Amino acid sequence: MTYRTHDVPVDGGALRVGEWGPDDPAATTIVAAHGITASHLAWAVIAEALPEVRLVAPDLRGRGRSAALPGPYGMARHAADLRAVVEALDLPRAILVGHSMGGFVAVVTAHRYPDLFSRVLLIDGGLPLAIPAGISKDDLLRATLGPAAERLSMTFPDRATYLEFWKQHPAFASEWSQAVVDYASYDLTGTEPQLRPSASIEAVKEDSIELYGAEPVLCALAGLRQPVTLLTAPRGLLDQTPGLYSPRDVERWKADLPDMTFREVPDVNHYTIVMGAAGAGAVAREVRRHASPRA
Repeated sequence: MTYRTHDVPVDGGALRVGEWGPDDPAATTIVAAHGITASHLAWAVIAEALPEVRLVAPDLRGRGRSAALPGPYGMARHAADLRAVVEALDLPRAILVGHSMGGFVAVVTAHRYPDLFSRVLLIDGGLPLAIPAGISKDDLLRATLGPAAERLSMTFPDRATYLEFWKQHPAFASEWSQAVVDYASYDLTGTEPQLRPSASIEAVKEDSIELYGAEPVLCALAGLRQPVTLLTAPRGLLDQTPGLYSPRDVERWKADLPDMTFREVPDVNHYTIVMGAAGAGAVAREVRRHASPRA
């Protein structure tokens, strides 16, 4: 398996894109969208679990090495960027995968550009989130993301301090790995002693608005033509239960979206469903269940 990066021209500059897999035009291709404060390296463990698959994943606008790209943000803007990636790299019809906020990106992208994608795999994201009782709009981002939101306004004197911050995160208490070290290290920008996370606070705030029943997402869900599967995690961003989607939420969405396939991945949280071995294995099995060259 090889790993390489591309800089793809998009509106306002260049989008950094990571690519893993064989240099084989007949290989099954995945286009993957990461979470709201993440980067393309969130997919590294899944790429290792699928060495026969070509996995293409950008740093979404406002994150990673795409952080300097200007707004506006939002799911439609990310969808246009993904289309640019497909066209610039001349990708075959691909499986579209999205984790967390990337699931919302995937839903809107698949709806707007149905001819580019054969099916959609959502990973603990993509269905509008319930607004917690008693939470104002101003507090919604913090209530949903917790330490992930707080981190964006923090600075760190050196890389070791930042890694220690991540080590204390409850989601990685039993899943600390070199992949997480690489992911966290890549996230840093600036120079010591003023290192900071790369994700743009403005991008995160603007994108978060569409996670709670925004019309573009609801319309896209209702109009998807591709087969769609949602994998859910029983535990959330802080390793708590229930996860992002409670059992009651899942049952309600099953009734609303009878054509969607729902599967819970046991013993994972919102992060480890993509960055842990068990979660990556479940995603790999789902991809292989449906993959065929140029499907």
